[in-house]
Amino acid sequence: MDYLWTPWRYAYVTTADRATECIFCGKQQMADRAAFIIHRGQYCYIVLNIFPYTSGHVMIVPYAHIDELQKLPGEGAIEMMALLQKLERTLRDTYHPDGINLGMNLGKAAGAGVAQHIHMHVLPRWVADASFITTIGETRLLPESLEQTWERLRVAFRP
Repeated sequence: MDYLWTPWRYAYVTTADRATECIFCGKQQMADRAAFIIHRGQYCYIVLNIFPYTSGHVMIVPYAHIDELQKLPGEGAIEMMALLQKLERTLRDTYHPDGINLGMNLGKAAGAGVAQHIHMHVLPRWVADASFITTIGETRLLPESLEQTWERLRVAFRP
């Protein structure tokens, strides 16, 4: 039997359900590099997913601690969509993916890992990115570190 060593997953599986504070509210108070924040807007910010499916997997997160999209004020929704459009262009120019997934899971039953604070996932995808190791081994292969992804997207997202 082969073993794949993924120590970074331990932090996730042992703390995800026991977090007492909102990770998205906590990130707002951190320095951009430490929190992997790509961009700060007026109503929303863009942050790397620290447990990504692919390199370039980011999230658009409102500053407001809300659990339903319908609670997001109109200005925040407009900014979220504008950031999403710019992210699409940035991801296409930076990673040259075959497609892009957009997703928002509202509520724990819908698959939200952080159900109390809405966030939009945005991730580049390639035709062959779900290889045998992903499908059979339930393991993701990432060709760059989070630090490299942050550097690339931070520079690419600037006006």
